[in-house]
Amino acid sequence: MTGFGPAIDTRPLYPRERGLLLDLLSALPSADWDCPTVCPGWTVHDIVGHVLNDYLRRLSGSRDGHRGAVFADDETLPAYLARTNEEFVRAARQCSPAVMTGLLAHLGPQLDELWAARDLDAPADLDVSWAADDRPSPAWLDIARDYTEFWVHQQQIRDAVERPGAEDPELMAPVIDTFMRALPHSLRDQDRPIGTAVGFTVTGPSGGDWLAVSTPSGWRLGSGADLAARVTMDQDAFWRLATRGIPVEAARERSSAEGDRELVAAATSLLAIVR
Repeated sequence: MTGFGPAIDTRPLYPRERGLLLDLLSALPSADWDCPTVCPGWTVHDIVGHVLNDYLRRLSGSRDGHRGAVFADDETLPAYLARTNEEFVRAARQCSPAVMTGLLAHLGPQLDELWAARDLDAPADLDVSWAADDRPSPAWLDIARDYTEFWVHQQQIRDAVERPGAEDPELMAPVIDTFMRALPHSLRDQDRPIGTAVGFTVTGPSGGDWLAVSTPSGWRLGSGADLAARVTMDQDAFWRLATRGIPVEAARERSSAEGDRELVAAATSLLAIVR
């Protein structure tokens, strides 16, 4: 265990999550591909194009060492991602649903093969900035972050076309657990005595209990005796909060909290995407 908490191996979940997505997409009527989603300006077709971009970018960069698009002058990481994601999504509008579904089915096993060869404790190919800015991320966190992205985008598609979500705890619990690795980062500006702890409970079959503790090197996941604040939130509200599928205030309305108000406010501002 490190300051990131115990490792999560999401690699076995990739084929199952993808299988559910491919089954869903293969059964969608043509009109459903044009449904608007929670992602501003993006339809279901656009989210599928974005997922395809993620597959291609990962294989090109992590497997093939391809540099990819370069940053513009003075461009921040959020601005770079927003620009390059939008560029690909616009281009993918030229592709039919059948072509994109087929590409996902073809490329997915190659991504599985790439991750299967990884040492989970080795340095990540891409650091997870929302978990820590000052420490290199382990590979397992990088891989888990990508898993959460694919799961979330599938949920956004399911919401848009009014299909039940892929909320089996085996698939969803690792998403909640991975997102909670953002809790210490959410508390980074809160200066408290060493050993101060903030508890966060997520209710539901995929939930659990987590503690962030103030240490000499910053907030870390772990255990502590001095519980200064606690937040309880249902699992649906939590993953939507972490990805800003709902506003912070809406998530707070679906939660309960006690203790230090500033710590509660920081914890319920948790963000597990680059923004």
